[in-house]
Parts: sequence; structure tokens; C-alpha cells
Amino acid sequence: MATLQAATTSTGALVSDPQAVRELCENHCFGTLNWEVDDDGELVIWGYDSFEVYEARENGLPDYDGGIVTHEFLRSLAEYLEPNEEFDIQTAGFTKCRFPVLAKRYVVRDGEVLHADLSSPDPIDE
Repeated sequence: MATLQAATTSTGALVSDPQAVRELCENHCFGTLNWEVDDDGELVIWGYDSFEVYEARENGLPDYDGGIVTHEFLRSLAEYLEPNEEFDIQTAGFTKCRFPVLAKRYVVRDGEVLHADLSSPDPIDE
């Protein structure tokens, strides 16, 4: 059986209400990823897994039946970013030497959530 090997990291972003962001994160599951909101109100996410977010059940386990809620989580998080802050989350990974490799990026800034992956190649201009 092939196993996904992935790494995720983010920039740090200052949030306006650190306690509310902690509660938002505690109500969601990030697989084996770590998250922290430090004493200065800076949020970071990192670890060896793909960035996928599920709601947490009462027992703290992921609610797989509810499906992935990554976009909803990031839209909620966008409300707490300080003005002019940008939160950039990037994941890269692979399963053996199989095609395609995993690469995705989420950027939260100015109240919007942007997503990029390797699915849309663009022509190279001369």
C-alpha cells in the first residue's frame, strides 16, 4: 500500500482575536498537522501531512462524514486576520513515484481566500 508523504508549512499571520482563533482551530481537525497561536497573536500551521480541515466531533476526532471543510475554515479565519496581514499555507507531497505529485497553496488576505495547485498549466510567453 502506498502512503502519501507530505509536508505543510505556513507563514505567520497576526490575528485580531487570538482566543477566538484558538477556539476556531480547536473546533477543527488538521490531521497530524500542528497549529499555534502564540502570545503575540501570531497563527502558524505546520507538519507532515496535507492541509485538509475537518470539523471536530465532541470527542475531538475528525468528522469524516461531514467532509472536508478547508474552504469554510479559511473563510472564517479571514475575518480575524489583522489588516494588511497575509496567511500563506503551502503543501507539497508525493506517493512513491506516482503521478501527479501533490502541490497546493492557500493564501488568505484582505478577507478573501485564494487557492492554487498544479492543475492549470499556462503557456510561457516569449
